[in-house]
Amino acid sequence: MSQAKPSIPGTTVFDSVAARKGYALNKMCYSFNEAANRAAFLADEDAYCAKFGLNEAQREAIRARNVLQLIAAGGNVYYLAKFAGIFGLDVQDIGAQQTGMSKDEFKAKLVAARG
Repeated sequence: MSQAKPSIPGTTVFDSVAARKGYALNKMCYSFNEAANRAAFLADEDAYCAKFGLNEAQREAIRARNVLQLIAAGGNVYYLAKFAGIFGLDVQDIGAQQTGMSKDEFKAKLVAARG
């Protein structure tokens, strides 16, 4: 018997299907642990994406620096943080983009939630 996929409105669930879909993207992002790989990416983004076999949707999301598109393309937020770090973005920048808020609005929401 097949089990229903979890549904969280407004959220892309990272499951085994997403993991397979995003394997190349996540592998590429993991490579950014090495400074030489970050430099190679910045020198020629498209060639670096091709080296890892990213599909066109993943490449477009990389070009757009769009975290939501990257997640939809199978990206795992923990690996995507390595990609974002190349451009000086942190987890609050990612959270702001995911919620459609400015970074300041997102930070204020986090502070308000602490009580």
